[in-house]
Amino acid sequence: MGNKKLQVWLPLIFSIVMVAGMFLGYQLNSRGGNGRGFFAADKRGALQEVVDLIQLRYVDSVQMDSLEGKAIREMINELDPHSVYFPPVDLAAANEELEGSFDGIGVEFNVFNDTVNVVYVIPNGPSDKAGLQIGDKIITVNDSALVRKDLSSDLIKKFIKGPSGSEVALKVMRDKQMKTVSVTRGTIPVSSIDAAYMITNNIGYLKLNKFSKTSYEEFMASMEALKKKGMQHLVFDLRGNGGGLMDEAVDMADEFLDGDKLIVYTQGVNSKKREYRCKRPGIMEEGKVVVLVDELSASASEVLAGALQDWCRATIVGRRTFGKGLVQEQYPLSDGSAVRLTVARYYTPLGRSIQRSYEKGKKVYMDELWDRFSNGEMLSADSLKAKNNGKQYTNSCNDTLYGGDGISPDVFVPYDTSRAIRKTFSLISHGGFGSYVYNYYLGHKAKFDQYKSVKEYLKDYSNNNELWDGLLKSLAGDTTGFIKATPTEKAIIELRLKASLARYKWRDSGFYEVLSSDDNVITKATELISQ
Repeated sequence: MGNKKLQVWLPLIFSIVMVAGMFLGYQLNSRGGNGRGFFAADKRGALQEVVDLIQLRYVDSVQMDSLEGKAIREMINELDPHSVYFPPVDLAAANEELEGSFDGIGVEFNVFNDTVNVVYVIPNGPSDKAGLQIGDKIITVNDSALVRKDLSSDLIKKFIKGPSGSEVALKVMRDKQMKTVSVTRGTIPVSSIDAAYMITNNIGYLKLNKFSKTSYEEFMASMEALKKKGMQHLVFDLRGNGGGLMDEAVDMADEFLDGDKLIVYTQGVNSKKREYRCKRPGIMEEGKVVVLVDELSASASEVLAGALQDWCRATIVGRRTFGKGLVQEQYPLSDGSAVRLTVARYYTPLGRSIQRSYEKGKKVYMDELWDRFSNGEMLSADSLKAKNNGKQYTNSCNDTLYGGDGISPDVFVPYDTSRAIRKTFSLISHGGFGSYVYNYYLGHKAKFDQYKSVKEYLKDYSNNNELWDGLLKSLAGDTTGFIKATPTEKAIIELRLKASLARYKWRDSGFYEVLSSDDNVITKATELISQ
């Protein structure tokens, strides 16, 4: 398909990783919790002297908070790609990413025709208790109009989110009638598990999207549910998982490894060596395990994959991981801001450092992901082998492993270029696509309520053109791109239609289960387990 078709994904990948770098490998530091920040204010240096001098003698008035923030940010940027400064205004959102919950009303929404539509209501959440339903259109929030052309997700969240226990008054349109619904905000869990289902009668599948404070608990609940369904082997999907809290990854690794095996250790110039070992019997110490990784699997994902690879406990399948082996600790500052500072590197049980070099600067470091497309690494196992020129290690099953550039898979699966066709991506992103799926589900909800499983749903929709024909009809005169779609493009779009509909019924788990039917990495994983 060529690199040009891959380019549509590059800006997205780049932006994801830039955001991911702000929290990967983060360890919450309990020190420095007093109001003055981590350090006592009794040591003065040249930097503080300049700040005092500006305050006392500068010709014009200056916003010192802003000036100090810029100075801190520039100083942190000179260290490594993953140390980061959070001004007070950004800190809450940054911490929320790893909390596993947030305060809100418990709905998922989409904007169709300049109107906020409720597409999901969390069971037993605040909105569910208040009587909000899928299909409701939110017209106002506390008398502020939400029917407008400049709607964005951030703007809508600004109106809807608020402290737990506070109330928000919504005016919603339902069945052409206006209703007022009062919702008391609460704490809303954010799941780390995208999907957990059975691929076959004895192979389970679990997809984890991050390592937050609740991830291990969610992981165990999903594993126990899969075990009850007959799971003997597992496909553990860490693709796109940018990491998070390392302790959560350590706890998960413990569930696959026996004895007191070393899982990972950390060490830095100012941080003594600290080992993390298995502590208890695990839920999956027997049975085959395949871990799926890609170029966006980073930090805590690499801790987990690296430990299982070093101990020959899992087969790693996919493409080379991101290569982020730095540990951050968060230190609060006296003005309400914080610094997440890199304090150590982590090492796999064999002593492998996973961190890529960043000696040439942040731009070159981040551009390395782009280079994987251009140099052929994403498409060829031979290109990956050429990259593996770091220090060599040998595990107990005599596999040669490498350090310094992420985790290289045991079994390489190339990037599926058919998914990177610009035209297909554009058509799926078409505003009419999402609107059609939403309205189709509302119009056929009674039918979907009768489906007991994703497999039953797919069987019913396997050999008909109803969804495709309905999509073309709903788009009226704006169908040129869809009509001219090639058979490959049409197949991709139809699969996404089915997956998007499944998401309304079974949430993300249904979405990914539908997509897995055409996922070459999952197919390879299943083949390896079945051998």
